[in-house]
Amino acid sequence: MKFCDECGSMMHSDGETWECRSCGYTEARDRDQEGKMTTTQGQERSEIVDVSDAEDRGLPTTTVVCPNCGNDTAHWYMQQIRSADESETRFLVCTECEHKWREDDH
Repeated sequence: MKFCDECGSMMHSDGETWECRSCGYTEARDRDQEGKMTTTQGQERSEIVDVSDAEDRGLPTTTVVCPNCGNDTAHWYMQQIRSADESETRFLVCTECEHKWREDDH
């Protein structure tokens, strides 16, 4: 992949030249340089795995009592839900019933 020296857009090959479709800049192709470019063509694709529950996402656990079922273990994660100058909120997800609550909900 080659990028335009003038505007930074992706260049497209057109015969013996590279052409920028954004600004019109053209440049002669250098076949030796093109041989050194990295390509994804021919590489194997990785398998996409659906991980829907918290344990498979690798979330850390903590000891806390679930207000829904009384289980004493929950996964937790932090999320910014207010403005940037406020601290993050810790969310908990029960490892048994998957009930979700915020740490300050008590």
